[in-house]
Amino acid sequence: MDAVERSRRDYAVGSLGRADLAEHPLRQLERWVADAVAADIDEPNAMTLATVDADGRPDARVVLLRGIRAEDVVWFTDRSSTKGAQLAAAPHAALVLHWQPLERQVRLRGPVVALDDAASDAYFASRPRGSRLSAWASRQSRPVASRAAYEAVVAEVEARFDGVEDVPRPPDWGGYALTPVEVEFWQGRRSRRHDRLRMRPDGAGGWAVERLQP
Repeated sequence: MDAVERSRRDYAVGSLGRADLAEHPLRQLERWVADAVAADIDEPNAMTLATVDADGRPDARVVLLRGIRAEDVVWFTDRSSTKGAQLAAAPHAALVLHWQPLERQVRLRGPVVALDDAASDAYFASRPRGSRLSAWASRQSRPVASRAAYEAVVAEVEARFDGVEDVPRPPDWGGYALTPVEVEFWQGRRSRRHDRLRMRPDGAGGWAVERLQP
């Protein structure tokens, strides 16, 4: 633990003020994602998705952001998975995107809805063939006896869809959209005096901004 306890670095890449923010948090998120892509950061769309289980205990995992629309953000997964079951029971979530080289973080919270079949079909069709076959082979989050047992199911799926160019979407696989009711933009600063700006609906169709203490 000594190495972890002693690990420390100061942040000095940039700053964040009210004038730097777009009027809508998702437009600002688009800017920061674009910056992460331009900086050639690995997996610039990786984000932590936090949900709660039936007992109210938090759960989290990393998924990939797959769309920033006018009023929501989108990702896709197996809806029969643990996270899918949790979202069905408690359709609210929190998301975190972190780009360490840029010393930036974004936090979003809000209600979640499942995307319609058309949107899920369209995205599924854009995936590589191997990824589409894997969606059929995996009963995500369920136990499996061994890697060999899983690979045997993969082989069965490959045989099943042999010669089928347009592999269809599994019925339990699809997208989700989170509509943010709170978004925080975090920029690292020296001596842990970070910039934190939180955006929340102002009740008049816009977004109110407040600075939070670091």
